[in-house]
Amino acid sequence: MRKRHATKQDSQGGVYRRILLERRQSVLVSLGAKAGALIRSDRVSEEDQAQHSLTEAISLRLNGFDYLQLRQIQEALDRLALGEFGMCLSCEQPIAPKRLQALPWAKYCVKCQERIADHPEGDDHEPE
Repeated sequence: MRKRHATKQDSQGGVYRRILLERRQSVLVSLGAKAGALIRSDRVSEEDQAQHSLTEAISLRLNGFDYLQLRQIQEALDRLALGEFGMCLSCEQPIAPKRLQALPWAKYCVKCQERIADHPEGDDHEPE
């Protein structure tokens, strides 16, 4: 049996994996807190109902963003496991390390992301 030596890419993958796992945990904690607040909310008077409804709508919208981010994080973890992390899904070129440091779940390089954002109707990819 041959012993595998760790490469720079392996160690960077470990760093990104840790960052992604920490971010996933943070989002899950945030979702749990928001859900708990909604469950514990008491009855409100008619005068406060409009404000309460607005607060609930904002919370639900933020939950949607959190769930989207969870999905993007999981997809990045899957790409990491498959050895495809850090490669643009559109042009198949490496994603710049600075972009991955800022947005470790990035699926596209900056150039392709801008192209997708500028022409969303012609592309079925979702922007990050």
